[in-house]
Amino acid sequence: MTRRKGSLTHVAESGEARMVDVSAKAETRRVARASGMIRMRAATLAAILNAQVKKGDVLGTARIAGVMAAKKTAELIPLCHPLMLDDIQIDLTPDGSIPGVKVEATVTTTGRTGVEMEALTAVSVALLTVYDMAKALDRGMQISDISLLAKSGGLGGDYARLDEGSSGA
Repeated sequence: MTRRKGSLTHVAESGEARMVDVSAKAETRRVARASGMIRMRAATLAAILNAQVKKGDVLGTARIAGVMAAKKTAELIPLCHPLMLDDIQIDLTPDGSIPGVKVEATVTTTGRTGVEMEALTAVSVALLTVYDMAKALDRGMQISDISLLAKSGGLGGDYARLDEGSSGA
């Protein structure tokens, strides 16, 4: 079946969900960047930064959780392809002006399908880990603004969120 531009790739002609056949696609370098943030009380951020959270190193644990999540994306999202990932970078940036923590994930592969879902999953789980580790101090923390910043590679070409400029991933 030839796909019409704008049609949903995970929907068969019958309307059923399906995994996309990527076997005919060429392997290319693919990169995706995603971000999100968690807002919290200033005292909670201070406790995280001063290593005063009983569960331990919040930011270090969240970084590892993000890497692990990217590697497990196909097990969590039903129609995602399992991918061999070349690189996963997770940056957690405390920001007193929020107050909270910003998370950015960059995921790279050489393959037949993109890594947008891996980057978004990495950000989501890193943020959930911050929440889990600090919830005893602040159950009112808010996770927000999870989005794809940029992607490059593949037939779909490059994408950069408008407020990210046009530099690509």
